[in-house]
Amino acid sequence: MAPFVYLFRKGRQMNMKPVGKEIRRRFPRLTMSLVMAIIFWIVSIIVPPTMGDIDIPGLNLKAEYLVWIVTTVITYVFLFRALSDALILGDIVTDIFVKRLGIKQEVSPKRAFRDFIYIIIVILVAAAISPVLSEVGDFGSTLRNITTYIALGIILILIYDIGRILYRIIEQRAESVADRLAKMAEKTKESK
Repeated sequence: MAPFVYLFRKGRQMNMKPVGKEIRRRFPRLTMSLVMAIIFWIVSIIVPPTMGDIDIPGLNLKAEYLVWIVTTVITYVFLFRALSDALILGDIVTDIFVKRLGIKQEVSPKRAFRDFIYIIIVILVAAAISPVLSEVGDFGSTLRNITTYIALGIILILIYDIGRILYRIIEQRAESVADRLAKMAEKTKESK
């Protein structure tokens, strides 16, 4: 059975899609959004100075400002689209990474605590390896830096996973409180 990714919107589960299909859909969109953002950013830098002193009648604006504003807004639209796709892909990569570490896919404080323990382990291992690597000939400082960046990447992924877990726990608790309040409101309405 293929692994699935859950897409959420406003706290509600929307649908379930195979991970491969989601990656095939999101990665090209992410790439094209970034390319288009870069193109419009370059246009916003190059084109406005070439407009000279052209005034837009009725708006009382110089053409260079209008072109700059429009291209900057379009750049931000593409960046926002890229960010939304990157967040979904980040969730998928985090899930894959967490599964590779052997952590069960559960939403519990235990898993968040395990991630925290893994962070401590990564810090300790990186701190223990760093002095040894710095003694390796001409490449010692480079190897030490690579180790530091790898440890930082792993720590960031684990912190992100902890954040997702805490968010889901709080969201579940808030939904249960909202359900209880709604039931209480319905009971008082029925009793009247």
